[in-house]
Formats: sequence, C-alpha cells, structure tokens
Amino acid sequence: MIKKMIQWSGVLFLLAVVVIPPTALAEKRYRVAWSHYTGWEPWEYARSSGILDKWAAKYGIKIQLDLINDYIESINLYTGGAYQGCVMTNMDALTIPAVGGIDSTALIVGDFSNGNDGIVMKGGSQVAQMKGRRVKLVELSVSHYLLARALGMNQMQERDVKLVNTSDADIAAVFAADKDGVVVTWNPPLMQCRNEKGAELIFDSSKIPGEIIDMMVVRTDSPDGFKKALVGTWYETMAVMSAKSKAGMDAVAAMADFAGGTAAEFKAQLRTTAMFYKASDAVAFTTGEQLKQTMAYVRDFSFDHGLFGDAESKDAVGIAFPDGTVLGNKSNVRLRFDATYMKMAADGTL
Repeated sequence: MIKKMIQWSGVLFLLAVVVIPPTALAEKRYRVAWSHYTGWEPWEYARSSGILDKWAAKYGIKIQLDLINDYIESINLYTGGAYQGCVMTNMDALTIPAVGGIDSTALIVGDFSNGNDGIVMKGGSQVAQMKGRRVKLVELSVSHYLLARALGMNQMQERDVKLVNTSDADIAAVFAADKDGVVVTWNPPLMQCRNEKGAELIFDSSKIPGEIIDMMVVRTDSPDGFKKALVGTWYETMAVMSAKSKAGMDAVAAMADFAGGTAAEFKAQLRTTAMFYKASDAVAFTTGEQLKQTMAYVRDFSFDHGLFGDAESKDAVGIAFPDGTVLGNKSNVRLRFDATYMKMAADGTL
C-alpha cells in the first residue's frame, strides 16, 4: 500500500492507495481443443504433467485444454469461436476455418502422416477390389483425400465406390461388426481396424509422404504470449517423449494409456508418424518448397469436391507461406504457415 496527498477545496487529504501486484490480477484464459490421434496425444501429456501450466504461467495466462472426441466437431467449435486454438490437418484447416472466413495460423507443424492414415479391407487385398463396395470414412476429411489419391493412383474414380460418412469415434466398432467392411481412417482406430480378423491394409499415407500434415492451428490475432506458451509447451514435451530415458518411456506409456492402447501399440503408431521432435526440423519442412506443392494439390482436391462453398474459383482463399508468397487471393488470406515461433524454439529464444 502507498499513500498519496491530494488537494480538494484548499484542504490536503492523505489518501491510501492499494497497489495490486500484476500476478494477483485475473489471468486471461485461452481454450484449446484437441482430439485423439497419435501425433496429438502429447498434448494430454503436456497438460497432465504440468508442462502446459508452466509455460502458460511464464506468459501470465491460463490455457484450458479440452479433449473433443469427434474430430470434425472440434474444428467446427474452433471455427464457431468457442476455442482459440485447435489441432487439425492442413486440408481441414483450409476447408473449414479458412473457407469459413476465420484467419488462422498453422502455429506448430507437428508431424506428417507416414502410414498413420490408411485403408483397411475385409475380403480383399488390393485397392481395385474396392470397386462397387461401401467405404466408411469421415467424409470430406483427410481420409477422403487419401481415398481419392489411392483411387487415382490405381486408375479408379470415386464413383467406383459408395461413400458412407462415419464418425471417427464410431468407425472402429462399425468395421468390427461388418464382415465385408472397408474403412479409411487414422490411428488409433486404424490400428484397431487392422487387428480385426481378416482385415488387410491395402493403402496408406506412406505412399504420399508429406501430404497429410498435423498441426496446431490458432487464430491469427492471438497474442504473442499465447502462441509462445503453446510452442514452448510442445517442444518441451517433444524433448521429454523422445528422450531415451525412463522419463521418456513413462511419457510414451502415459500417452498410450490415455489413447486406450498399450505402449507397444503406441510405439508402432509413432513409427508411422513422421514426428518433428526438433523445432529446427519443423522449420525446415514449413519453409520448404514441398509444402507449397502439397497445398496446391490439397486445394485442387478441396475445390473439386465442393469444399470451397459457393466460391467460383480455387483462388478465392489465400494461403500464405513463410517466405511471403501467397497461393490464391492475396486480399483474402485465411490460412498462414508461420515458422516464426518454431524458429524461436529452435533458437532457444522463447
């Protein structure tokens, strides 16, 4: 408490002024949504281990991490304004929030699928044998993209199969009950489907490396402190889980348990996930030329499948890259790949 002299009508008064320390003020809370996927399970470990709270406290904020069991619903909630950040793939970041007018930034490029997304079939072992069959998937998601790529690489078209839209939360159980099932999904349900009797993996994302990218996306106008806290959290978690130590093994075991599987199963899924454990590797990928080529291919697929709404051109939405180039409308950039904060993590300047 400090004392201050004030004058009123010629009379001096002594006024006591209570000074409240900044740490006692209400901290700003930000909400982040995530859903189950091998490359995103580290977020729950970051929360439960206290790493997330530590980095949030460093920047004088609070971060609330919420698990949403339906992946597409989590992105819809982010787009609708319920969340400041959300994990999602590159395609879904473009076709849901960006096309929906939300200016979003790919803050952390965490990994790309290198076998973590796949097509599993009962009663067949080749893509060509899907012809005429019902294929269950989260329609218009990266599973749909993977299916289109698989069909195209095998001289087939989407009209050769019948698509059945199925929630990722239900798809493994639906496949288990279907003796002639065909599904397109991602881990962990992909692993569950592959373990079913008579199931065969007939195509996976290792055949299109670097095209299905898993990211933490935030609203572009988010404050620096929030962005730095998320990036710092992520790379501290990456350092823990990639360490060849008891702490590293315990972290992986915790992630496996929360995902509903064993440590052995989770390690198998990690082998099909090209994780960027080092921030410098994520920066190199994000600033590379391949990302531009991939996003050009992804937006072509998205526009051709009506995911740009009533837009008359695939150039309607702009996609910005770290070097300043823009794919599409420069006046309507709604998806930004920004390596700034990952570079800070790599340089140790967060």
